[in-house]
Amino acid sequence: MLKNRRLLCLALGSTVLLSACGFKMRGSLLGDELPFKTLYLEIPQNSTLGVELRRNIRGSGEVQLKEIREEAEAILDITNETREKVILSLNSQGRVREFALYYRVTIRVRDNKNAELLAPTQISLKRDMTYNENQVLAKEAEEVMLYKDMQSDLVQQILRRVSSIKRITTAAPAQ
Repeated sequence: MLKNRRLLCLALGSTVLLSACGFKMRGSLLGDELPFKTLYLEIPQNSTLGVELRRNIRGSGEVQLKEIREEAEAILDITNETREKVILSLNSQGRVREFALYYRVTIRVRDNKNAELLAPTQISLKRDMTYNENQVLAKEAEEVMLYKDMQSDLVQQILRRVSSIKRITTAAPAQ
């Protein structure tokens, strides 16, 4: 019984300390930051990047994804998505020691009248990976994990770039 009280006091004390220091959980990147309320994603449904991007946008609850292009205030278009694996170094026997993994995406945002809100912008990420031919399966799994991590980073960077667009304002009717 005394142990339970100590644990409860410790939990309450740490909660008070965290709130007193100004700690705040990082919420959704979106919220009121996106300059529009409806968005159409010009990304294939089966794209893993598109799936994660849709999930992040839907998770915000502020921006509604439209299935029909004409119904959306803005259109986010992924014009190019490439993954590349480049050899960085070889050992004395000519076997690969290191790879560089690249993930590049080009995005563009237009309004529903086809005016550019964000010119084509390339986002490029790079990760270095050591390689050992004795651990092929483990290194393949590491590569998949690194690409997945880069994809999550790309989604956050795309959302930050889109949120930096100036707000779309609808002109008031002339009187």
